[in-house]
Amino acid sequence: MSNLLLLLLFLSHPPLRLLSLPYPFDTAYHIDCGGSTTSTDRFNTTWLSDRFFTSGSTGLVSEPLRFTNLQEKTLRFFPVSSGKKNCYVIPGLPPGRYYIRTFTVYDNFDGKSHSPSFDLSVEGNLVFSWRSPWPEDVSRSGAYSDLMAFVSDGEADVCFYSIATDYPVIASLELIQIDPASYDSVSTGNSTILVNYGRLSCGSDQWGPGFSNDTDLFGRSWQSDSVFRSMNSVGVKAVSAVKDVVNAGQSPNYFPMKLYQTAVMATAAGTLEYELPVDAKLDYLVWFHFAEIDVSVNRAGQRVFDLVINDKNVTRVDVYKEVGGFAAYSWHYTVKNLSSTILNVKLVSVVGGPIICGLENYAIVPADLQTVHDQVVAMRALKESLRVPDRMGWNGDPCAPTTWDAWEGVTCHPLKDDSALVVSQIDLGSQGLKGFISDQIGLLSNLVSLNLSSNSLGGTLPLGLGQKSLVKLDLSNNQFSGSIPDSLTSSNLQLVLLNDNSLDGEVPEELYSIGVHGGAIDLSGNKGLCGVPSLPDCPFFWRHGGLSRGGKIAIGLACLAFICLLLLMVYICCIRRGRNDYDFGLPQELMSLAAKRNRYHRQKSLMTLEMESQHAKGFIPTLNSS
Repeated sequence: MSNLLLLLLFLSHPPLRLLSLPYPFDTAYHIDCGGSTTSTDRFNTTWLSDRFFTSGSTGLVSEPLRFTNLQEKTLRFFPVSSGKKNCYVIPGLPPGRYYIRTFTVYDNFDGKSHSPSFDLSVEGNLVFSWRSPWPEDVSRSGAYSDLMAFVSDGEADVCFYSIATDYPVIASLELIQIDPASYDSVSTGNSTILVNYGRLSCGSDQWGPGFSNDTDLFGRSWQSDSVFRSMNSVGVKAVSAVKDVVNAGQSPNYFPMKLYQTAVMATAAGTLEYELPVDAKLDYLVWFHFAEIDVSVNRAGQRVFDLVINDKNVTRVDVYKEVGGFAAYSWHYTVKNLSSTILNVKLVSVVGGPIICGLENYAIVPADLQTVHDQVVAMRALKESLRVPDRMGWNGDPCAPTTWDAWEGVTCHPLKDDSALVVSQIDLGSQGLKGFISDQIGLLSNLVSLNLSSNSLGGTLPLGLGQKSLVKLDLSNNQFSGSIPDSLTSSNLQLVLLNDNSLDGEVPEELYSIGVHGGAIDLSGNKGLCGVPSLPDCPFFWRHGGLSRGGKIAIGLACLAFICLLLLMVYICCIRRGRNDYDFGLPQELMSLAAKRNRYHRQKSLMTLEMESQHAKGFIPTLNSS
């Protein structure tokens, strides 16, 4: 999209003004990239200090006096040490459509006199390409680029991709929520991006938020049409409205009234012609803006003209017939199958001279394939758990845009139905990683090969590591501990390298059988592993880092014996004692009762002896009847 550079707006004023209260959307960010403090410019726009970036360094233009405001002088750049891919990730956004504008400047800030080559993507879609050398005026003064895109996941990813050893650069980034129904989104689709290839105001100088005090609620700035007017235009003059134009500022596009207050028109025999640079590989959405602001036209049929795009007559226009005088009227058309890098637009007279207030041209960038959401979650979790260094550029979508390389060490491929991208291979051997493997790795359901060898990774192997798709697993020369999860046996592994770790427990027989069925497995250097040939036998009661089946049975039998013994004691101490009339009481009470019983038994024995003695003497006692 290098042709886009011809359409960029040269730096002469700062960007946007804050949104007005009546506007129904209130989410807006104005970020001073490289700025260390929050500031307010002369248009009362608050510029936030630099934030939401993944990495990079800050710089200052070499000629700061050329620039009016602070956000024009500071910048953020992404050296090779930050990785090939870096991003601004703006969080907490309501789902919807957003106007995004960047300001890019080089101005030899690094003293190398080499403007960099890099690409820029939004939401995983390539939108801008900068190639060295830049035009001199753009390099020194900077340029704006803008687009409209949908955000559905709550955060906007604006990413930069380095070409060769060049480093991307950005001076400011703006994001403003706009009406989701704007610019006929029903026809173009929510997944497409509209990239500005020319937004022209006819009969006026450049204006809009940041360029004048005129308001545009979307934050759009408007260029003078004179730059793009063809030499074939004859009999052209600029006109201005003598009163306000009605019907402007209506939803969903909120076109400002100022757009319709000026126009250019040709004489009765004249023609208006514009030449707009484009990229022939894309389709374009062209919006035309009209208002009959000539007081001499007061009825339908007085001014009629044809719109001809690339020599094709696409419609006939009678503004007064459509909306009357001093009223805004817009019409749009999609141009397809371009064969040239110039989009030619003609307004050809039928009756009277043609008139036009404005013209917009947007490239319709189709949605690129994105990585499956769950796999994005998994890869971001792995980035944190593995402590992947910044130099590897693990930022944004792991696989998109498809025109860029995936994250370093990552290989992706599309699903069979071409609906999304998936991660198929991760190769991070000998990268100095010092973390652990996140459980989220189980979400990588298409992972075929995983190589994390020769790092300093630790912790246990997660249960999620056992996708059926997994064929090669190399975790050798790390510090992993614990047992080998049984989940690995459910995969289709043909190569397993777990040697030189601190793993222990019994090796699953199904895993070890890989080596028997034509695959390869290496478990050496793990002193705690056991249970397969070439390794020690496992203790009877201990397998897989825990109790074996035999150990569990033994514990179960021991518990059963203990319960039986306990029941026996209860029987002896409680049930049988009740049958023998055991007494219960405090110790001192029991001792007193025992003493009384002893005295009773002694007295009874004495009486028995005495009676026996008396009986022997023939004496028989009688009862006293009284």
